[in-house]
Amino acid sequence: MLVACALTFALCWVPGFAFAGDAEDGAQIAATAHGLSYGIEGFERLAKGTARAMEGQPEGYRFPVDEDVDLVVAPAADRVVVWISPKAVEKYGLDPQDNECVSGLKALVCKLDSANCMGGAQLGDVDLPWYVTAETTFDAGGYTYGFDERGADGDRYVVIASASGDAKGGARWLDSAQMVEASSVVLRDEQGPLTSLASLLGDIDYRPFWVSIKSSGLALVIAFALGLFAAWKTMGTTSRIKGLLDSVFTIPMVLPPTVCGFLLLMLFGRSTGVGQWLIAHGVSIVFTWPAAVISAVVVSFPLVYRTALGAFESLDTQMLDAARTLGWSERRIFAKLMMPLGWPSIAAGTVLAFARAMGEFGCTLFFAGNYAGITQTIPIAIYFEWMGGNTSVALFWVAVVIVFSFLVILFINMYTAHSQKYRERGLSRAERKQAKDLAGQGDSLDPAGGDALRIDREALAELMRDDAAPQGGR
Repeated sequence: MLVACALTFALCWVPGFAFAGDAEDGAQIAATAHGLSYGIEGFERLAKGTARAMEGQPEGYRFPVDEDVDLVVAPAADRVVVWISPKAVEKYGLDPQDNECVSGLKALVCKLDSANCMGGAQLGDVDLPWYVTAETTFDAGGYTYGFDERGADGDRYVVIASASGDAKGGARWLDSAQMVEASSVVLRDEQGPLTSLASLLGDIDYRPFWVSIKSSGLALVIAFALGLFAAWKTMGTTSRIKGLLDSVFTIPMVLPPTVCGFLLLMLFGRSTGVGQWLIAHGVSIVFTWPAAVISAVVVSFPLVYRTALGAFESLDTQMLDAARTLGWSERRIFAKLMMPLGWPSIAAGTVLAFARAMGEFGCTLFFAGNYAGITQTIPIAIYFEWMGGNTSVALFWVAVVIVFSFLVILFINMYTAHSQKYRERGLSRAERKQAKDLAGQGDSLDPAGGDALRIDREALAELMRDDAAPQGGR
């Protein structure tokens, strides 16, 4: 409900982010114009690609594009390379060499690019020659453009290669869209808010949500176990060693996330002994889902550790010593005394750790990368959707994060209030029953409730007289 309200607010107050429109009023994702048999839908602007070599992906400077894209615009420093799919050329009777045809397409693309530039350079601000082609491979200015390259998983890319090795100059950014019949383009004033909301929710890729839940859930289990164990063992060390261990365990909480990600990348990368040993044994961690889990563990562990350590240190040490004098082992003390008494604080810290893992960005991006359905979490999706001009999708994920954060804080407050009620009442019902059972056992405790032993004064006096008689006889 809260997500729907936030989205409705965004759609009403920022209509240019989600609604389609014509070329005159600055369309966001779709446009058409009088006299043209076609329109443009699903416009997307990618601010940058990647040239990082990855197994199963084509080599070169590549941009991921949708399967149904049949219009690609790649602005370079001295030219603009435009690709129209052969299917679109045949369907709409386009001639890539016809200047009038190119000028109509240019007007639509420039309007959409201006609406999606997010403060960056605009296609309409530069006067560069346009090279229009329908070939899937095109050479221009020392660059080779591949408009329908495929990865091992079947994903589609626009790939730019250069003989010099630096292919980034072939495209400062990349625009992509689908060409459709002009009559099928839905204009802004023809589409209602509910229809736009339904269309937006239907087109969103929800995989970042499941990747975040899966990664954060597993990371929480690992961080919970390690945090409790570290806090328990830190308590039993000397003050000098305790200070050192506490600094090591807490430092990920104060370091910038990008620093944590860089250190993990250096530790498990190809340039270190650990990374080389793992790779030699067939284990690759960098830019994989396990890397996303490790990143979440690193940033969430200090929260579990610090709250658990604070809860354990607040316990009555005399009570713990009394348990030891009764022969309780350290494990039994931990399980029967320390955990139950410190659980309210530990539970709050655990929830905060889960929220921290869900919101992790810098460390995950550095160490795990941005791969849809594998390592792309919600924060990473927000950044790249905004960079790609999909502000409506970014707003959706922002609303999800806000609602989730609100629920986390609400849960902590409710749980704290619930625990505080029991403290105000004194013993809980289970604790009262246990005390009653102990009182019913016929031990040597004072029935009034004190801890003093009952003493038979007459027997004690008789014992003292018997002990004094032999001493007087000497």
